[in-house]
Order: sequence, then C-alpha cells, then structure tokens
Amino acid sequence: MSLVDTQPVLAALMALLGLGITFGAILGFASIRFRTEGNPLADQINQILPQTQCGQCGYPGCKPYAAAIAEGDVINKCPPGGQETIDALADLLDVESMTLDAEHGEEKAPKVAFIREAECIGCTKCIQACPVDAILGAAKVMHTVIADECTGCDLCLDPCPVDCIDMVERKTGIQHWRWDLPSDNIIASDRAAA
Repeated sequence: MSLVDTQPVLAALMALLGLGITFGAILGFASIRFRTEGNPLADQINQILPQTQCGQCGYPGCKPYAAAIAEGDVINKCPPGGQETIDALADLLDVESMTLDAEHGEEKAPKVAFIREAECIGCTKCIQACPVDAILGAAKVMHTVIADECTGCDLCLDPCPVDCIDMVERKTGIQHWRWDLPSDNIIASDRAAA
C-alpha cells in the first residue's frame, strides 16, 4: 500500500476522531449543565407526602420514605396522609391504590399540639423532639405551639415529663378559614414593580 492510498484512510480516521471529540465535549457539557440532583420521581412523591416527619412509616422522615417508594416500597405506610395521600401516590406511580397498613397506625383527623402553659416547666424536651420547629420557648420559660407549623406528629408527647401537651383536633371549616399570607417571592416582586 502506497502513501497515496493511505491518505483517504487517515483523513477518514481524523474526521471520526474529530467528530468523537466534538460530540464527547457536547455530551460532557450537557451532563454537567442539565444534571438533576437526586431522583425527580422521589421529589414528586415527597411533595405529595404530608411532611409530618413523624416516622410512623418506619423511615426517619418523609423524604427517606419518598426515596424508598421511588425504589419500590409500598405506598400505604403513612397514617397522617391517610387514604387521600395513598390515592394520590397511586395516581402518580400508576399503580393500584391500597388501604392504609394498620401496622403503621390508623388514619385520624388532623391534630395540632396544644401546651397547657400553666403546667409547662420549660424543660425544652418538646422543642428538641419537634421535627418542624413548631414549638417556641426557652429553658425554664413556658412554651407554646405555632399551630400553623405543627404537623400533628405526636413526637412531642412522650418526652414531656409533666404531660402538659394535648393533641387537639385542628379546626377546619368555613368558620376558621382565613387568607394565606403571600409568599416572600410575591412580596419581593411587588416591591420590585413599585
């Protein structure tokens, strides 16, 4: 084979090498630019879960349970979410809906913690147990619950040494309806427009 015969072969190899490098660079850039953090399906599942962080499902919070569901765990372990959440998860995952697993608890009306302030000794054990920081107070000072933040997970009941916390039914209905406060993004955009 002469040098003249190898020139088209070398030109073809150089063209293929150039294309490989170009497309490799494009794919490398795209993998960095369009990378997704975590599992998008787990994020969608987590948005459906009630965010009580109560651990009744056997996981330490809603996000780990969402990840487990995305990997194939069953969808009926969430008592705070109840049947409505199970149905929403079944629709999202396109699986058959099931009833709540009684092993993990029973569906109850939404509740909120209420601290009998006259009996509170200010030990801060309930504050430490609250997964959503819905309890305000300081050491040796009475505590109170921010009802709008409380998820009703019951995790503050057991640590309380004086048993001054009750779970009361969350008031719902037209008598207790109120406007939601605007989000920070809406307030910032209104200020920018002014």
